[in-house]
Amino acid sequence: MATLECLKLALEQKAKGRASSPKQPLSDKQRSAGFNILEQGTEWRTYQDSMISQLSQLLAPLFTSRVRISALEIGPGQKSVLGHLPGDLRCKIRRYSALEPNGLFATELEKWLCPTSKAKSPLPSLENPPDIHRIPFVPQDNKERCTSTGTWDNDEKYDIILFCHSTYGMNLKRRFIERALEMLVERPRGGMVVILGQDEALHLDGLVCHRTASLPSEAVRLVDDDGVLDCFAAYVTGFTMQNGDVDKAVRADWREVCRALGRREEAHQGHLLFSLPNVMATFTQDASTLPELMELVPWVKEDKTIKNWEARLHRPALVIRPTEVRHVQQCVQWALKHGVGLAVIGGGHTGHCLWPNVVSIDMAAFDQISILTAGEAGTEFGSDSGPLVVAGAGCKTGDIVRRTMAAGLTVPLGARPSVGAGLWLQGGIGHLARLHGLACDAILGAVVVSVDSSQVLYVGCVPSQYRPVGAVRPESEADLLWAMKGAGTNFGIVVSVTFRAYTAPSYCIRNRIIPLSDRLDALRSLDDFDKTVAEKAHRNHSSDAYLYWDSGQLQLGVTEVRSSTAGAPNVNSEQEVDFKTVNGVGLFETEMYVSRMHGGHGGGKTSSFKRCLFLKRIGDASVGGRLVAAIEQRPTPLCYVHLQQGGGAVGDVAADGTAFGCRDWDYACVITGVWGRDQDGTDAARRAVQWVYDVAAELLALSSGAYGADLGPDPRDAGLAAKAFGPNGARLARLKRRVDPGHVLAYACPLPAPSTAQRLIVLVTGDSGAGKDYCAQFWASEFVAFRTTLTARVVSISDATKQEYAAATGADLGRLLENRAYKEQHRPALTAFFEEQVRLRPQLPEEHFLNVVHGAADVDVLLVTGMRDGAPVAAFSHLVPDSRLLEVHVYASQQKRRIRRGRHGGDGHGDDNGDSNNGLSSLVTLDHRPSLLFNNDTSGDKEPKHFAARFLLPFFDDKLQRLANMARPIPDFPHPGIEFRHVLGIAQQPGGLALCTSLLQQSFIRRWANIDAVVGCEAGGFVYASALASVVNVPLVLVREAGKLPPPTVSVLKSPSHISSLASNNSKEKRIEMEQDVLPRGASVVVVDDVLSTGETLCAVLQLLEAAIGPATINIMVVAEFPVHRGRELLRRHGFGNIDIQSLLVFGGA
Repeated sequence: MATLECLKLALEQKAKGRASSPKQPLSDKQRSAGFNILEQGTEWRTYQDSMISQLSQLLAPLFTSRVRISALEIGPGQKSVLGHLPGDLRCKIRRYSALEPNGLFATELEKWLCPTSKAKSPLPSLENPPDIHRIPFVPQDNKERCTSTGTWDNDEKYDIILFCHSTYGMNLKRRFIERALEMLVERPRGGMVVILGQDEALHLDGLVCHRTASLPSEAVRLVDDDGVLDCFAAYVTGFTMQNGDVDKAVRADWREVCRALGRREEAHQGHLLFSLPNVMATFTQDASTLPELMELVPWVKEDKTIKNWEARLHRPALVIRPTEVRHVQQCVQWALKHGVGLAVIGGGHTGHCLWPNVVSIDMAAFDQISILTAGEAGTEFGSDSGPLVVAGAGCKTGDIVRRTMAAGLTVPLGARPSVGAGLWLQGGIGHLARLHGLACDAILGAVVVSVDSSQVLYVGCVPSQYRPVGAVRPESEADLLWAMKGAGTNFGIVVSVTFRAYTAPSYCIRNRIIPLSDRLDALRSLDDFDKTVAEKAHRNHSSDAYLYWDSGQLQLGVTEVRSSTAGAPNVNSEQEVDFKTVNGVGLFETEMYVSRMHGGHGGGKTSSFKRCLFLKRIGDASVGGRLVAAIEQRPTPLCYVHLQQGGGAVGDVAADGTAFGCRDWDYACVITGVWGRDQDGTDAARRAVQWVYDVAAELLALSSGAYGADLGPDPRDAGLAAKAFGPNGARLARLKRRVDPGHVLAYACPLPAPSTAQRLIVLVTGDSGAGKDYCAQFWASEFVAFRTTLTARVVSISDATKQEYAAATGADLGRLLENRAYKEQHRPALTAFFEEQVRLRPQLPEEHFLNVVHGAADVDVLLVTGMRDGAPVAAFSHLVPDSRLLEVHVYASQQKRRIRRGRHGGDGHGDDNGDSNNGLSSLVTLDHRPSLLFNNDTSGDKEPKHFAARFLLPFFDDKLQRLANMARPIPDFPHPGIEFRHVLGIAQQPGGLALCTSLLQQSFIRRWANIDAVVGCEAGGFVYASALASVVNVPLVLVREAGKLPPPTVSVLKSPSHISSLASNNSKEKRIEMEQDVLPRGASVVVVDDVLSTGETLCAVLQLLEAAIGPATINIMVVAEFPVHRGRELLRRHGFGNIDIQSLLVFGGA
C-alpha cells in the first residue's frame, strides 16, 4: 500500500509532464472537500484513536509538570486534536491559538471550541476565547502579521506548538521547526513542538527529536470513483491546472496513478487504500544541540551501511562511532542533559537501530575478542569457571565463532554470522541451544555504560584486565546481570560481554525436501516431523523445518544437525545421500534458506522481515493448519515459515531465572516475508511485512510467547512484546523505570507497561517535632515490606525553598538540610522568605509540588514532608488526577515535640506550622480535615506499624484493582473527547455490588456503631447506599428530586452534575429534598454517592443536611473520585472543608 507521500510524488511527476499550463492553488472549498474524504472510513478513525493515545503519552510529562498550558495549533482543521485529549490534560489548557488558512475550517473550529448551545467547550478551562487566525504559518522574522481577524503577534510564547494533520502538503523544513522552537516559553524550559508526518518525509537536517512515536500506517480508504479521486488527488498535491483542457488531462492521469498505487482488498471491493502519516515527533529547545556532541566524539560523515532494509530508509540525526568507552559516556551525558533518546547499532539487523532524527551509536570499533583459560580468568571466579570469551559489543557472531574455533572452543550463538550483540542480549537461538542453552544463557558478565548516570559499570564475571578504568559494581548488580540475559538492550549501552565457552564440535548436516500434495498431506508431514524426528532427538541433535512454496506446490524442507566433540558424527554414507560434515563456520552456509530454498536467499538480492513466536505441537490441526494457510496466502513467492527446534537445555533454566522468560516451547516459528531488494520501500515490501504481522497475530493466542530480538517501536509489535518475556514483564518494567528513568534507550524492544496499580502520594503534615520525618520513613519501609514489588520514597517539599533561601542569603544549605538546630535558628527568616516568594509567584506552591512529584516518578508510593499549605488534598489533587493523594496529619503533645526538637523550655522560636500549647490544639486550628490523623505521642514503632496496616497498606489491596477494572471506560460519551467511567456499571457485573459494599464497609475510618444513618443521593447513590446500609445495619435516608417524597420535606437548590450538564441541554438548577423528621438534630451520618466530580451534588446534599439537622457529624464516602474537576475545593469554598471524604477509586478522566 502506497503512502500519501509516495502518491504525492507520483502525482506531481505526472503533472510535470504537462507543464504547459500554470498551477492553480486550491480554494478553501476544494481543500475542505479533500480533507473530508480523508476523514471518512474506519481506518481513519483507528488512526485518530492511536494518534490521540500516542499524543497523550508524549504530552503527559509536560502537562503534568505545568499548572497552565498555552497552545498554538498549526493547521488544526475543523477540530482541534487537543480537544480530544483526556479530560485531565484538556483542563490544563488555559490559552489556545490556531493558524488555519482555510476559512471554512477556521469557522468550523470556532463553532466547535465556542459552542452556542449549553454543551461545554472541549477546552473547558480557557481563560479567554480562542485566537483563531486565518493565515498559514510562515517562518519569517516580522513579529506581527495582519489577518482577517486583526493582527497576530508572531512573538507570543507557548508551551506547546502542534503541526497538525491538515498541514499535509506543507514542506516542513528545518527553518519551520526552528522558528516554532523560538516561540516556546523560555521559563520554565521543556515546551514542545509536535509534528505529525511520514518518517520518510521528516528529514530535518540535523535537528534532534526529543521523542517519537509510531502510528498505524493503514488509514485512508477511498471510493474508486472518478469524482472522489479527482478531489482527493488535488488535495494531496495542493493544486489544479489553470488551463481547463490541461486540467482535464491531468485529472485523468492522476486517476490512473491513484488506481495503480492504491491497494485493493476483497473485503472492500470498489475501494482504494493508502497509508497516512505514520510518525509523531516532538522537539524541544534542545533540538539544535547536535554540534555540541559532534565536538566531543567521532562521528560518521558518510552514510552508514546497514543490513536491515527498514533502517536504511530512516534518516538519523547523526551516527556516532565511538572508539573509547568515554565517547559512549559523553553520548549518554549529552542525551541526559538535553532529554533525548539514543539508538544503538550492533549488527544492524533491526529496523530501529537507525531512527528518524535520532542519534545512533555505532559500536563497530568495539570488536575485540579475547579467549581466557580458567587460569587466565583469575581466581575470583573459581577454578572451575572454565574457559571464557570476552567479546566487544561491535563483534559479529561469525567473528566470535571463527576466533574461538581456532582455539578449539565455541559459544552457543545464533545461526547467522552477521548478527551482532543485540541477538546475544535478547536470546540467541542456534543449533547448540538444545545442548548448551541460548546465547544469553552463556553470558556470565558484562561491561555497561549506565543511561541514568553515564557511569561505567561491570556486572557478574568480568576479568579485571577487561574492566575499564573507573568502572564500578552497581548496587543493582544482580538485577542488571539478570536483565542482560534476555533483555539487555534496554538497560544500558553494553560495551563487552563475558561468555562461557564450550569445546568446539563438528557438525553433520542432512537436508531433505518433501513435496506436499495438499493441505492434508502437509498436516500429516508436520505431525510426523514433530513426533518422529524432533520429539525423540538427543540434545546434540537439532532439527529445523521450512514450510514454503516452490515449483508449483507446497514444500517441507527438513534440516537435521548433529554435533559431536569427538570428531565427525557417525553417518551411514550408503543411506545418507544428502549430508555433509562441517565446522562452526561452515555451518552458517548450510542453512536451507541460504543454500537451497528458492535457489538460495543468500546472494544478497533479497530483503526480508521476520517475527518469531514460540510454539508447541506443530502437528495439531489448530497450529499446523494456520501455518499451511499462511503459505497459501503469502504475498510474494519467496515468503516462508522456519520452525527451529527448541527444548533440551533451553528449558533447563527457570522462567524467572533470566529475563528471557519464554522457556516452555518446542519450536521457534520464524515467519519470514521476502521480496527483491529492488522493491525495498514499495507496496510489495509493505504487503510482505503486513503478512508477517497478520500470521503472527493468528498464532499469538496458540503460542508460548514471542521472541523480543526483532521487536521495536512499531505499534504492531506491542501485542508481541506483551508476550516476549513470560512472567518477567512486570519486573523488567520496574527495572527499566529505575535504571533508565529518562527513557534514553527509547527504541529498544518495548517492555510491558508498568504495573497498573495506582500511585499513592502521601502528604505527611504536622507541627515541628511531631515526628513527621520519622513516620514517613517508617511507613515507606512498611510499604516495601508489605509487597516487595512496591517502591517507596520520602522527599521534603521544603528543600526547594531552603535551596533558594541559601542562594539568596548565603546560608549553609548543607546545615539547613541536615542540622536541626541550625534550621531552627533560620526558621523565622525561612518562613518570611517563603511567604515573600509566594506573594511574588502565587503559583509557587503548585510548582514545588509538581517538581517533587515528577522528581520521584519512578516510585509507587511517594511520601512528602515539609508541606506548609492548608487543605493540600483539595488544593493539589487536580494536578495529579491519576494518583491517589492523601494527607496524614501527625500530631503530638507540646512536651513530646519540644523533647524531639532538643528543647526543654521556651526559647521564643516558632516551628514549621506554628507551635501549639497541647497535643490537640494544632488540630483545632486546622481549617480543613486531613485524610487521616496519627497520634505520635508514644515511642517505638508499634503504633505507626499498626496505623500503616490499618489505614495505608489497604490502598494496595488487589480487590481495589478488581473494582477499578469493573468501572469500564467508554470513550466519547456523552460527548466526543469525554472518557466516561461507568461506575454504576460495577453493580451490573457479577459480584460487583458485593465487592464494592464490602470495601466501603472495611475502609470506613470511623466506627459504624456510632453512625445513625446512611444517606443515599439520587440516583447513583441509591444503588451503593442501600446495599451498605443493609450490611452495616443502619437506616437508609433517601435524598430525592423535589416532589418525589411525601411532605413535610426540607429542600435546597442543586446545580446539575458534571455528566448531567454534558448529557443534556437542560442545565437548569433543580431542588432536592429529604423528609423533615427522618433524622434527629445533630445525627451522625455517612453520605454515600457513586462519584465525586465537580462536587455540586454533594454540596447540595450537605446544605440539605445542614438545613434539616443542623450541626452534625457527617462523613462522605464515594465509589469513585475524579480530582480533575476539583470537587473537594468546591466543598471547601462552601464551608465543608472539615468533613471527612473517602473514595474507593480515583480516576483521571471524566
